[in-house]
Amino acid sequence: MTDILRSEWTKIRSVRSTMWTLGVTFLLMAGFGTLLGVAATASGSGPIPAEEALSMSLAGALFATLALATLGVLVISSEYRTGGIRTSLMAVPQRYKLLTGKLVVFTATALVVSALSSAAALAIGVAIMQPTGLEIGDAVRAGLGSTLYLTACGLFGLGLGTLVRHTPGALLSAVALMLVLPQLTNMLPGAWGQTVSDYFTTNAGSLVVFGQSSESLGTWSGFGVYLVWITVTVLAGAVLMRRRDA
Repeated sequence: MTDILRSEWTKIRSVRSTMWTLGVTFLLMAGFGTLLGVAATASGSGPIPAEEALSMSLAGALFATLALATLGVLVISSEYRTGGIRTSLMAVPQRYKLLTGKLVVFTATALVVSALSSAAALAIGVAIMQPTGLEIGDAVRAGLGSTLYLTACGLFGLGLGTLVRHTPGALLSAVALMLVLPQLTNMLPGAWGQTVSDYFTTNAGSLVVFGQSSESLGTWSGFGVYLVWITVTVLAGAVLMRRRDA
């Protein structure tokens, strides 16, 4: 397994798309934290509450998730596009092991970049807004939640890439499931519509970023629901990866 991890690490750090997507993730997090911090301070509406400052500092997570999901998709779909998956499967015939190696290396990479991006966004936002009543524990919780959520979104992209195999199709699926459809479910009528909305992908997962709760889910139970979505996607992709020809 060590050789597989070393090989996957070499692949992920040697392609240009990795540096671009990780760089965009960092810039989106830090950039939105800076812009909203400056805007809030310039409005002159008085002291900014700590909870509001933390939310504005991490507002870039909405778009940074797409950057990491894109990288997750490309980790595997690019090999299908170029035919490199055949070489990988010749070296590692056990397809589940190959996919596990990709998951481990990507998760570790995404965790580090997400943590650095979240910490930078929080540091910049807090330095600019200087919120009242800010507790260190609240900032740490927000940073941890953002780190986990960004990483989970990247894994969702990897799962979709494994399932669909076609880069544009997987990216379109990621945008639909992470951005478009969650917003549309908010328009569903009645109690059943509210429940569907609460349990739908990023509606549930994003609760962990801002420490919020919905009518049906708490902060961590919402993130747990999102992990179920991701797990089902990855497992479905793994089954199809084993059954389909490369």
